[in-house]
Amino acid sequence: MARTRAALLTECRKRLLKTKQDLMNGLTASRQDIEVMSGGDEADQAADFQQKAAALAMRESALRQLREIDAALGRIEDDEYGVCEETEEPIEEERLLALPWTRLSVEGA
Repeated sequence: MARTRAALLTECRKRLLKTKQDLMNGLTASRQDIEVMSGGDEADQAADFQQKAAALAMRESALRQLREIDAALGRIEDDEYGVCEETEEPIEEERLLALPWTRLSVEGA
């Protein structure tokens, strides 16, 4: 069943804000993985380096997603949300609910 535009925007904004909060909480938790320095032998140092590299990669991914979320929230405020940047057609409701930060329709992707 199709939702009204207002109901869709409300639901997508809610999902965007929840995802943003979850990402922010994860970034706060990952800071410890990056900052912790271990001593030990070369094997311990290598494991520590790998852990930090993985944490930094996850952090970068989360920051990219946060930028997409903030852009989507901006599009909601500017009444430009839900329009494919490629085709300029409406993005499918199911896609917006699954990926509320998406900028592209299925066809545009």
